[in-house]
Amino acid sequence: MALVDSMEKEGNWLFRHRGELPIVLFASAIPIIWLTDYNDNGPNTDQIFLFLSLFLSLSGFLIRAYTIGTTPAGTSGRNTEGQVAEALNFKGIYSIVRHPLYLGNYLYWIGIVLYTQNIYYTIIVSLAFWVYYERIMFAEERYLERKFGDIYMNWSAKVGAFLPSFGKYEKGDVSFSLRAVLRREYPGFISAVVAFTFVEALKNYSSSKQYILSTTSLAILFFSGGIATLLSLINNNTNWLKQKGRS
Repeated sequence: MALVDSMEKEGNWLFRHRGELPIVLFASAIPIIWLTDYNDNGPNTDQIFLFLSLFLSLSGFLIRAYTIGTTPAGTSGRNTEGQVAEALNFKGIYSIVRHPLYLGNYLYWIGIVLYTQNIYYTIIVSLAFWVYYERIMFAEERYLERKFGDIYMNWSAKVGAFLPSFGKYEKGDVSFSLRAVLRREYPGFISAVVAFTFVEALKNYSSSKQYILSTTSLAILFFSGGIATLLSLINNNTNWLKQKGRS
């Protein structure tokens, strides 16, 4: 099998299983946190890492939210089970970066990884993320190239795959939909809240041998869980979050 065909096959397989990535991160974080020494941290170390981690994760969430909220159904980048695209989207966030959801995913999860305060782990995850998503992006772009030909190739030659070029922004034709974001993003949001809480609990146990969570963390966890449960009930039992022309 030619290398390009092998990479495409791997990318399609990883694409179908990309939702399992958080499980891998959860599992790998346990020994990393256990081996990291938190007792020598300076007085502001925890606050600095928390701020940077939240900033990165929030940035990823906002990128994902904007992409989902302004992208119509049937366009590239909105499929979940396999490579599907009825049309190409060249405007909005897709005018500055070809894979905004994957960029958002990276920032979303690398913020949580950084919260372990292990720089080596953060670097390793970043490199693994690139290898992982490089194959997914390769498979997706091969599919789009075969389906749309020169139209796709001309666009991809002008827009970066992962690093945005903000000067190329072109306003999209679809207005922002908060309902689309609420319907699609609440599982990822509660996963991030649980992940931050999980890391905090493990860090506290590593340094004090007690699973201690701050009152603020517990309040955020229960509040977010309640909101996610409510949105799940609304999404599964009503049509309020569904909109015509939105995936």
